[in-house]
Amino acid sequence: MTPVIPSDITQQTVELAPSYKIPLILIGLGIILIFLQPWVSLPIALLGLFLLFQTVTIRLQFTPTDLDIYRSNQLIRSFPYEEWTNWRIFWNPIPILFYFREVKSIHFLPIIFDPKTLKTCLEQYCPLD
Repeated sequence: MTPVIPSDITQQTVELAPSYKIPLILIGLGIILIFLQPWVSLPIALLGLFLLFQTVTIRLQFTPTDLDIYRSNQLIRSFPYEEWTNWRIFWNPIPILFYFREVKSIHFLPIIFDPKTLKTCLEQYCPLD
C-alpha cells in the first residue's frame, strides 16, 4: 500500500511508517548461515534483532521545521532543516541507509521506515540545491 502524501506537505507533520524488510532479511540470513558459518550467523542475526526492535520503537516525523525522532512516543532528538547541508539515500535498488549532514555533524540511519515516503519528504522539506 502506497501512502497518500498531500501536495502541500511542508505545512503538515508526516510520520514515516515502519518497514520491517531489512531486519527480517538479516534475521533470515542469520538463520540460513547458521548451517554454513555459525560464527558469522550470530552477529548478523543479532543485528537483525536489534534493527527489528528499533523498527518497532523508533518513529521519524517530518514537521514544517524539523525532523523529529521519537522512541515510544517520547521525543529523543530534533534536527532543524535549516542546519542541514546535504542528504542522501544509499543504494536505490534496495534503500538500506539514509545519510544527512548538518552544519556540525553527520548522521547515518538504517532504512527501517518507508523509503518512498522518506524520499518524498526529503525532497519537499529539504530540497537539494
